[in-house]
Amino acid sequence: MMREDHHGDNTAPASNRSILIADDDSTMQAALSESVRRLGYDVHLASDGHEALERALVLKPWLVLSDLKMPRLGGIPFVRELKKRLPDTTIVLMTAYGTVETAVEAMKVGASDYLLKPFSADLLERILTSLLGSDADPSDTDGARTPQRPILTQDPGMIRLLSTAESVAASQATVLITGESGTGKELLARFVHSRSPRAHRPFVAVNCAALPEGLLESELFGHERGAFTGALGRKQGKFEMAHQGTLLLDEISEMNLGLQAKLLRVLQEREVDRIGGREPIPIDVRVIATTNRALVREVEQGRFREDLFYRLNVLPLSIPPLRERPTDIPLLVRHFVKCAAARNGVPAPAVTEATVQALLGHPWKGNVRELENVIERATLLSEGGTVRADLLFSESAAPTPASPPVPGVGGDLGRGSLWEMERDLIFKTLARTKDNRTHAARELGISVRTLRNKLREYRAVGQELAPPQP
Repeated sequence: MMREDHHGDNTAPASNRSILIADDDSTMQAALSESVRRLGYDVHLASDGHEALERALVLKPWLVLSDLKMPRLGGIPFVRELKKRLPDTTIVLMTAYGTVETAVEAMKVGASDYLLKPFSADLLERILTSLLGSDADPSDTDGARTPQRPILTQDPGMIRLLSTAESVAASQATVLITGESGTGKELLARFVHSRSPRAHRPFVAVNCAALPEGLLESELFGHERGAFTGALGRKQGKFEMAHQGTLLLDEISEMNLGLQAKLLRVLQEREVDRIGGREPIPIDVRVIATTNRALVREVEQGRFREDLFYRLNVLPLSIPPLRERPTDIPLLVRHFVKCAAARNGVPAPAVTEATVQALLGHPWKGNVRELENVIERATLLSEGGTVRADLLFSESAAPTPASPPVPGVGGDLGRGSLWEMERDLIFKTLARTKDNRTHAARELGISVRTLRNKLREYRAVGQELAPPQP
């Protein structure tokens, strides 16, 4: 049973679905309570550090969501004391005035994560889902289970993309997800499935690039016994296995033209023909396709059927590369450090500011997948409880010179949201480059197109294109 308990005398330990919110701002308390309660957690409240400590020792909540600056006992000493008394408690600190040094100190004393105010309810949900999944089974990395593979982001563009994905999930239309390798296309496909009416039905993934042409046809459509040499029995295809669920066609641009024609017929007729079969088999499948190539160009060059492209491109979703959303890097780093440490049975090391800046300066051609691999390696090599910058890259993958500090990572964070800090950084860089967008984009580590889109976004919300005062 959910409850919002302010000052009760209940001395029984709370369930592992309970969260204690410690914040002296009543408005923030109310907003967080509502968000947490909607996610199905029991809610308890405290208005300062001393009260939070007293309540936590009695309630023994699964997680404490605490402000950094509180009367009587601040966030850092509160975390330090609570971890001494209840070492297994998960703690997430919140602040509007954070720096890298503060975040590192919070992690050192035992905080599991760190949130910059203001943050969205979606981000809070993903953080809680991630932490709950890690506590449930840290070694489980099955991508099919959402709690172990959350989509973590605080980038405004990615948040809008997830909102769009959630909106289109309820439909039955085909989705086409584009993005560079390692950006998380399959993860987004699973997100769409999990938010759809088919969430309780199968999610079946086929990697079109990993299977030979002949085998791919059999995998997709199935075959009857004796249909070809080696067909010793009847085999269900992936379309049949995904009946009433979702079929992911990963890297669909690798499919040959002959198979594309057969796929087009399946999408049009909603039935499959097994190889060697006599009758078509009706199917009810929602198809999601992914590609790391520009399919329009593939169509122009005759490598992809135009009619199939239009059939797939009903609901397009494009994931930006990691280098165009640098504010996500610190968030992902904290998550990957914790996951790598849990998988390998070692304490989670802290991450220094120099390490974060080195990561921000890397081009990340392999995107989030590359970042996860780099962090796992650095976590295993870390000594003295710290991930050092010199442990990050091998000689063959040395980082590029560091880009300017990114808002939300270092410096004064008190001026407002990440969106505002991102805007301020862009304006200051444009002023420094005398409004040369090419030079500004290069310095920011983003494309000119992304910079142009950002400026258009600022105009759309009524922001004047005048750089803020230093």
